Amino acid sequence: MTLRPFVLFLALRHIRRRALQSALTVLGVAVGVMVLVTALSLTNGFIDELISSTLQATPHVSLYPAGGGTLPDDGRLLAAIEAHPEVVAAAPYVSAQALIARRADAQAGIPGRQGYTQVLGIDPERQQAVLDLEVLSAEASALEAGGIILGSSLANSLGVWAGDEVLLVDFNRSRTAFPVAGTFRVGNEIIDAAVSYTSVQALQDYLGAPGELSGFHVRLADPDRALAVAQTLADTTGLLATPWQHLFGNLVEQLELQKTLISVVVFLIVLVAAMGIANILILTVAEKTEEIALLRAVGASQRQILAVFTTEGLLLGGVGTLLGALLGLGLSLYFKFQPYPLPGDLYFITQLPVALQAWDFVWVCTLSLVTSVVAGLLPARRAGRLDPAEILR
Repeated sequence: MTLRPFVLFLALRHIRRRALQSALTVLGVAVGVMVLVTALSLTNGFIDELISSTLQATPHVSLYPAGGGTLPDDGRLLAAIEAHPEVVAAAPYVSAQALIARRADAQAGIPGRQGYTQVLGIDPERQQAVLDLEVLSAEASALEAGGIILGSSLANSLGVWAGDEVLLVDFNRSRTAFPVAGTFRVGNEIIDAAVSYTSVQALQDYLGAPGELSGFHVRLADPDRALAVAQTLADTTGLLATPWQHLFGNLVEQLELQKTLISVVVFLIVLVAAMGIANILILTVAEKTEEIALLRAVGASQRQILAVFTTEGLLLGGVGTLLGALLGLGLSLYFKFQPYPLPGDLYFITQLPVALQAWDFVWVCTLSLVTSVVAGLLPARRAGRLDPAEILR
């Protein structure tokens, strides 16, 4: 009998002899791998969805004057920004914080409602090139006519729809009526519940600041380059520059830390299961001491005995890892096609997203296999070092 069939035969025989313990150990490894793979897929999806939804309504770079001042509404700065080779589009904007309200209608029994909004005055055509909000171009004429577009959650909290009218109230308590042209939704409650859009001209009139801008919004070819490009644009224009990472970077870093913590905690499940493998092998060595001695006496080498128990650990860990990876893939795909709903006001998005990454499967499965083999090495080495003469005596 050659080396490989001999080793595999004995390893499988030992596993079958302790079928229940072996099955529970395999299940433990599988559960650990499944939970770890699924947790990573959900965390990846959460991070990707948060960034995607945020960038849908967030410029990659915002440029504005120091001290909260204003800029003249001319095209020279805009042309200088657009001249940068990494800039895809740029748009001027006017920004203001305001109280927004819906009038009460006593005859119809409709109470008034109010809230706060960051209202942005934009050029719809240019802003659509910067952001990914189709409603800006679809309702461009309504915006130019003095209409306003509200985030969906803001509109719901006010109880208004397209065609209704809202009031913007400034610090002097003066009121200006804006017809609601439409709503938008990006899935990020920080934006959906607070942001609204109107035209540059309408907001300048509301603020009593004709010909003045708050700054410029910029879209880049590569959002990940925002930090470097922001510094270059700041040097070129003399304006302050804020990349999108400074607005939401801390949140993303916290999520990445959470992903690391989840990996560590769930790996402990795999480690406990690996200890089950070690336990099985230790008991097998204890029970099979005489058998091991006989095998050594008839010519089995120390290397073969070591290989038997190492293979046993590898088989238990390998089957558990494969089963766990398949279960994790299935569970991740289930959540991908049947998203779990989330309260958007708590988690910024309204459903639990999934992003499967091949690298996660590779390193999780490798870690599980290595842990299983390492767990089996100590009892395997003990079996290989048994002295057959001492035992048979």
